[in-house]
Amino acid sequence: MNLNDLQLAWESLSKTVNLSPIHSEKQYKKMVQLTDMLSDVIGPAKRHPLLDLFELASELIRSYEHEHFPVPDAKPEALLAYLMEQHQLKQSDLPEVGNQSVVSQILSGARQLNVRQINSLAKRFKVPAGVFFERA
Repeated sequence: MNLNDLQLAWESLSKTVNLSPIHSEKQYKKMVQLTDMLSDVIGPAKRHPLLDLFELASELIRSYEHEHFPVPDAKPEALLAYLMEQHQLKQSDLPEVGNQSVVSQILSGARQLNVRQINSLAKRFKVPAGVFFERA
């Protein structure tokens, strides 16, 4: 690995997107905007050239939210069930998560939400993505 090449690549990437730890509300909003755009482009694809960037940006958001938006201890599936009830939604009303079978598995705890699903739900319900992450 050539560190000069790495530095040039990093500087080029940094001009396009500031992929660094989030320290302010302004940076947070920009990172959320980036993940929203990436989510729209990637869609439900399990393989996409920008998927790693999406996951890195999502992790930066999760870290910031964990520090700045503490949430009560609730399992992601319980929170999703609550939000569905509050918005009078059926399992089939969440295509951004998957088909009815996938939603059913998530609600029963048999399956965990992935990063793409979490970001889609956070965007839809206007809540921090961190509320859908499993806490130890």
